[in-house]
Amino acid sequence: MKDTNNKDIKNQNDWSFTYMNYLLFFTGVFTIIIGYIIMYLGKTESVQSVKIAPAVLFIGYCILIPISILYKSRGGSSTG
Repeated sequence: MKDTNNKDIKNQNDWSFTYMNYLLFFTGVFTIIIGYIIMYLGKTESVQSVKIAPAVLFIGYCILIPISILYKSRGGSSTG
């Protein structure tokens, strides 16, 4: 009985990232890099620098990176 409790506790505390976590994380990093490139290429007061680039950066920083950290696959395989 004690063995099964240890396995349950180990599964609950397993924070290892899967392939999907890394894929989402690097997609977020790529999105952030693209956002900064868009901001750099636009003029100071252009729509590109004032509206599009911040939206892309918001998606990268506030959506994709947190999802990549919080995502947990239902399978349990460490390869995705």
